[in-house]
Amino acid sequence: MIKAVIFDMYETLITHYTTDLYFSEDMAKDAQVDYQDFYRIWKGTDADRTLGKMTFREVIRKILVENNAWNQEKFDLIIKKRTQTKEKLFEKLHPEIIPMLKGLKERGLKIALISNCFDEEAAVIRKSVLAPYFDVVCLSCELGMHKPEKGIFSKCLEELSLTPQECVYCGDGGSSELEAASALGMNCFQACWYFCKRTEGILSRNDNFIQLENPMELLKKVNELSNYA
Repeated sequence: MIKAVIFDMYETLITHYTTDLYFSEDMAKDAQVDYQDFYRIWKGTDADRTLGKMTFREVIRKILVENNAWNQEKFDLIIKKRTQTKEKLFEKLHPEIIPMLKGLKERGLKIALISNCFDEEAAVIRKSVLAPYFDVVCLSCELGMHKPEKGIFSKCLEELSLTPQECVYCGDGGSSELEAASALGMNCFQACWYFCKRTEGILSRNDNFIQLENPMELLKKVNELSNYA
C-alpha cells in the first residue's frame, strides 16, 4: 500500500525557467566582477554550499573581497535579488501542482520533500506556499548530505516511518535521483511537465522510468498502485 509521495523540488514542483533567471552570470554583473573570476569561486564552492558548509552570504562576500570589489550596497543588492528571484519561482507554479498536492492529502497520503539546495533557497522553501503540504522536509544544506546519496533518502524514510515500498518518488531525474530511489525499492516516476525549449540540454527524459506529462497524472498512478496493492 502506498502511504507517501516523496518529491524533488526544482524542475518538479517549481521551475527556474518560467521567470527571469538570476544565476552566476547575472550576479557577476551586479558585483562588477569578471565572470570567469566570479564563476571560479562560485563553482568552486558549489559542494560546500550544497552541504551547508558555506552560506550564500559568505560566498558572495568572499567573491567581492577577493576581487577587490567589496561594497556593502552591491552585496545587499545581490542578496536581495537572489532571494526575490527564488521567491518568484513559487508564483509561477504549474497550475496542477496545488490541486495535485491537495489530492494526495485528501487520499490520506503523506508528502515529503528531498532537495539538493543552498541555504538561501532553503529559507525560501520553508516559508513558501508549498511548505504547509510537506510532512517531512529533507534539504541537503541542512542535513550535510545530498542526492543521490542513500543517506538522504534513508533519513526521509526514517522521518516518515515508512519503508521504500510504501513510497512513490517523483522528480525530474537530476542528480541520479530516480535511480537512487528505485534502488532502494521505491516506485519512481519522472516529472516532465516543466520540460520545455528553455530546458533543452539541461533536462532529459529517462526511458527507464514512466514519464508524466502533467502533475495530475501522478494521482492516477498512485491510485493504480494502491488499488493493485
